[in-house]
Amino acid sequence: MKTHFCIPVSQQRPDALGGRYTLYSVYLDGFLFCKVRYSQLHRWNEQLRRVFGNGLPPFPPKFYLAMTPSMANERRDQLEQYLQNVTMDPNVLRSNVFTDFLKLVQLDAFSIPTKKASLDIFLPDGRSVRVEILTSDTAERVLEVVSHKIGLCPELLGYFGLFLIRFRKEGKLSVMKKLADFELPYVSLLSSEAEDCKVGLRKWYMDPALDSMLMDCRAAVNLIYMQGTLLDMDGPQRTLSQDLELRFQYSEGGRWQWFVVYTQQAFLLSSCLKKMVSEKMAKLAAENPEMQIEVPEPGKSKKYNIQQSQKNYSSFLPRMNKIKTAEVDCVWGTTKEEGL
Repeated sequence: MKTHFCIPVSQQRPDALGGRYTLYSVYLDGFLFCKVRYSQLHRWNEQLRRVFGNGLPPFPPKFYLAMTPSMANERRDQLEQYLQNVTMDPNVLRSNVFTDFLKLVQLDAFSIPTKKASLDIFLPDGRSVRVEILTSDTAERVLEVVSHKIGLCPELLGYFGLFLIRFRKEGKLSVMKKLADFELPYVSLLSSEAEDCKVGLRKWYMDPALDSMLMDCRAAVNLIYMQGTLLDMDGPQRTLSQDLELRFQYSEGGRWQWFVVYTQQAFLLSSCLKKMVSEKMAKLAAENPEMQIEVPEPGKSKKYNIQQSQKNYSSFLPRMNKIKTAEVDCVWGTTKEEGL
């Protein structure tokens, strides 16, 4: 499944030789993730191809002449598509060449050096646990550290995740987004524009039947018991200055139709839906081994062996064309957040 990368804006910057280059602002789940140049992404793509071969999605070609505004917009759309598609392969997503580059550009975008730091991780009941980390530690690594400190069994790590949360005046918690495993929590926290933003630990599965898998670990039971009492899902998300919408299709009577929800929690809801789908696939794979559905299992190592794979990736389409197509296909179901 694709990761919610987007590149809504870019800026022209002067370089050391008197020329100019384009700096792309990359957002992840609606939050500014990093700022990066085409040349950096081009070198990164070459490194990935040395490891994974030609199974990667196409990378936008170089322009040897000055770009027109339309060419610049086309390249921005192409880079956005590339970032979305390259994350579809779990082998790529968990490789060192993938995570090392993203760690570097996150730190560089916000001028944060790699150093030791303290980070407060908030539990579902509002209490916090302070851990000692490096500013370059990924969410996956920070989760391991905090889980060890609270006594959570290592084999249960796959059932939990780190989130950006916000404390509201009423004493409620507003979940803003789940941190991707390759995100740097220290950097994401400092770069967030939302007030009272914190990093929180919460369970990360949707199927209540999975609760039984955690009953033998006291720390896990405590986390499940605490979660929900302070949760508020309608908190504001100060990210991209645009209306957000969640679109998905469903089949009714053999006809595929669009369902559209307008909400500032669109990215979080999308992540939850993808999680539900992955859990359903895992259950189907367990019930029908002959289906050979490959799904990462919670609690097991998330590192994958390097394998080359061929995929069908969506072609580069201008952003406006994609939006118009979606609007035409939307035959039923538009819901505002206040109507939920």
